[in-house]
Amino acid sequence: MIDVTQQINAVDRRVGRRVFKAAEARVVTVSQTYDAPLDDVWDACTNPERIPRWFLPVTGELRLGGRYQLKGNAGGTIERCDPPRSFAATWEYGDESSWIELRLTAEEGGGTRFELDHLFRIDDTKWGEYGPGAVGVGWDMMLVGLTLHLSSGAPVDSGEAMTWMGSEDGRRFVAASSDGWYAANVASGADPVRAREAADRTTAFYTGARG
Repeated sequence: MIDVTQQINAVDRRVGRRVFKAAEARVVTVSQTYDAPLDDVWDACTNPERIPRWFLPVTGELRLGGRYQLKGNAGGTIERCDPPRSFAATWEYGDESSWIELRLTAEEGGGTRFELDHLFRIDDTKWGEYGPGAVGVGWDMMLVGLTLHLSSGAPVDSGEAMTWMGSEDGRRFVAASSDGWYAANVASGADPVRAREAADRTTAFYTGARG
């Protein structure tokens, strides 16, 4: 489906903190450069008819102040929108609330840099158990879909994607992504032992190896 090593190495992963909404927040950042024009990447990320071709079906109003809902996943409110370069929205899943911010930057030669921040309150309970990989691995998986779609222009076969995630390559991808988030967590100042334990729990969660 995709070259695991190439895709893992194509993604930059960062973990940090910043002041957000008058409080300190944790920030998980994932970014990748695509050989596609900025307008095309923006359309892929914001067009409700196109988003399901590589991510999930979406309903709602994709406009400033509008509510959106990803099928079987998060929903929220679009709080800021600056086409074709950025948007920000709440990310609400169950009784948990966080925020996402997407930035697109045109690169020399016609490519586009995709950069997404996922922001959490400092007291987020899942962070202590799973670390940044709790969401980071999911965003890595999302980028696989976007990479395949932008490179071919075709929809990603959801059945094929699910089969791949359960394959040896899929499990290897999850483990490599989790290791990448472990490294980013340690680089941000996290205790290596606790970060390793959190990363191992993340890998087990995503691969179904919980025991």
